[in-house]
Amino acid sequence: MGLHHRFGHRDLLRCRFALSPAWETQEAVRTLNRPDRQGYHLPWLRRIRAAADGLDLRPLWLLMPRRGHSTDFISPPPSGPGVTFEEELALIRAADPAAAREDMRKALACTPGALDSEAGRALLADPARSVQELADLIERAWSVLVEPHWPRLRALLEADVLFHTRRLAAGGLESLFDGLHPDLSWDAASLTLTIERPSHHERVLGGQGLVLMPSAFVWPQIAGGFDPPWQPTVVYPARGIGALWTPVREDTPAALARLLGRARADVLCALDEPSSTTALAHRLGLAPSTVSAHLGALHAAGLLISARHGHQVLYERTPLAIALASGDPTVSQGGGN
Repeated sequence: MGLHHRFGHRDLLRCRFALSPAWETQEAVRTLNRPDRQGYHLPWLRRIRAAADGLDLRPLWLLMPRRGHSTDFISPPPSGPGVTFEEELALIRAADPAAAREDMRKALACTPGALDSEAGRALLADPARSVQELADLIERAWSVLVEPHWPRLRALLEADVLFHTRRLAAGGLESLFDGLHPDLSWDAASLTLTIERPSHHERVLGGQGLVLMPSAFVWPQIAGGFDPPWQPTVVYPARGIGALWTPVREDTPAALARLLGRARADVLCALDEPSSTTALAHRLGLAPSTVSAHLGALHAAGLLISARHGHQVLYERTPLAIALASGDPTVSQGGGN
């Protein structure tokens, strides 16, 4: 049983990572209606609750069954690594009404009573209008639920991609797939990637390859599928979501602050995961130019390394910097010998 992705040899060369603001928006909407998903996101829920109360998300929730088919066209797999929400929204608005109607019908059929409900019938009665109304609602949800927090979310997702691309380089596809989620398994003999499910479904990739997409809001589940014509995609929980909404640490070691200066030491200690200048500035409440200057100085001192990911540069701490940020006294003692 499960969702089986059948690879050919061409597919092995066409696996890629991607990020999707529209997907995070959809899953943020789903999380509001799913208490079992909210454990890691309570600080976020407190921040957005008042604004979220002004949104009528019921049409979207109707298309998000707990099991079975969820509507694909409202969060299509991203076409590239640096896609913007505006580009994804334009694709949603351009959905073919007939295909969208069938997509919605399949989702409604997975929730008992939804297909024959007044709201369900309204969605199907005029699919062209429904596409535009759903796009409007997704745009409002983005602006309220996700956009104010996107720098922090994007930093988490980019750090996850950086981690897993290194894992891929070190151990190949088997190592990569085995580390994404407990419900995901790779059979090298048959070139099959399987997501455990109570039902059976197969998808032959047919040379399209597979999109791998980290998500902050999909936890604790893993999502996969996307029916044709969408590219096959697996969405898995990003690493580090337990610390996603925690405030920047206020216990920067005093000795480190005296050595580097308080602001520069705070920047170093905030790099628990690789981050961009913009994400750090948002998290620390500093101007990007200020953070950029601190990062440049720390990089020149050998405390940071940098790597380009898409259009952004991500910084992370060296082993020495990790020890300094932790306040490890053995650093100044040559390891304690």
